[in-house]
Amino acid sequence: MKSFQGKTLRWEWREGVIELTLDHEPANEIGTAMLRELEQFVGAFGALGKETSSCIIASARPQVFSAGGDLRELYRQAISVPEKERAKGIRSFLERIHGVMNAIDAAPFVTIAAVHGACLGGGLELALACDIIIADKMARFAFPELRLGFIPGFGGIPRLKRDLGNGIVRDLLFTGRTLNATRAHAVGLASQLAGEGQALAIARSTAAQVTKYDPVARAAAKKFIKAIPYDELRREIDIFCELFIRPEVMAALKKFVQDSGSMPYLP
Repeated sequence: MKSFQGKTLRWEWREGVIELTLDHEPANEIGTAMLRELEQFVGAFGALGKETSSCIIASARPQVFSAGGDLRELYRQAISVPEKERAKGIRSFLERIHGVMNAIDAAPFVTIAAVHGACLGGGLELALACDIIIADKMARFAFPELRLGFIPGFGGIPRLKRDLGNGIVRDLLFTGRTLNATRAHAVGLASQLAGEGQALAIARSTAAQVTKYDPVARAAAKKFIKAIPYDELRREIDIFCELFIRPEVMAALKKFVQDSGSMPYLP
């Protein structure tokens, strides 16, 4: 399948490059609807992989790349089942989203996140699964999960530690504060800094450059330099589930969903 139009995202293959565009109101939250379509997306890798050099992930939402997991949906689903079954439900969701993130991480082609606006929580975890992050100068990156009583659950901690080390992980986790694009570029989170509104254009130029090189060597180099920390990723799921079932988390999520603001997760 070389093109797809879903309810939360779309993609198109053209001249060796896949462009995946997130487009889910209000802020590209990753819930069950987007997860199903992301699973369809990575399911197409087998057919498209041999003729694909690059994949660009971008957002059609004007102010945000992705605000992360759909916490409202998460809360509704959690309170709809007995307490003893909550961990089972969230584990199933996390294992599915880890399957998607791991497929993007291990894709035989180069993956590029073109980030503008807010890139928070699970949105940052999606960007971290990519090989290259190109940041619009107005992009902002953060892991705000600890304020709700849990940790990032889509693979963010092991991948951020793999790429940047524990210092940045601790800073983002323990403070919840935002890295602006300039700082993200300075610490190596973003490999390229683009002008306002130019991240996608720079990503396309980068993808065109990638296309010039030998695909077998490219895939071998990626596998060599980008080992996937599977053991840590599995442990992350365990820790998330242990934290998530606490009453304090349900109380924090209840307060979150009752917030009348359109994007209460913004730092």
